[in-house]
Amino acid sequence: MQIAPLKGSVARVHAAMQAAGLPVDILRFPESTRSAEDAAAAVGCSVAEIAKSLVFHATESDRPALVIASGVNRVDPERVAALVGEPLARADGRFVRARTGFAIGGVAPFGHKETPLIVIDRDLLAFEAVWAAAGAPDAVVRIESARLVELTGGFVAQVKAG
Repeated sequence: MQIAPLKGSVARVHAAMQAAGLPVDILRFPESTRSAEDAAAAVGCSVAEIAKSLVFHATESDRPALVIASGVNRVDPERVAALVGEPLARADGRFVRARTGFAIGGVAPFGHKETPLIVIDRDLLAFEAVWAAAGAPDAVVRIESARLVELTGGFVAQVKAG
């Protein structure tokens, strides 16, 4: 693991965190941290402490909708659609990259090209801090859960299926 070089989308995440006054220690790993399981193994935490990012396409407003969920939770898209007040479709890789500026597997909670609608899984607040993608499929950053909510401007809700 190493401190990330500041270029591309990782630099955008770094700048967003720095502008918010957060300590910035973006870590890069030789192996992928694309999945919640891979990220948890790399940083040595539980899968529940991974803040995974799922991007949907809010079809009425044509905006990206970002769900930041605990790595162990399966997100209920219908519940999220009700929370954001419009239908959602799965976002493909092209939509995700064009609208957020990130590739799937590296979508950070902040530093987006376009401000998404953001919903944060309330289960993440059970942890003092969580680990999130930091702009690339091998980059992660630790952030206090309360600051995650504050920095993203997202609203906290139950998003898991069941």
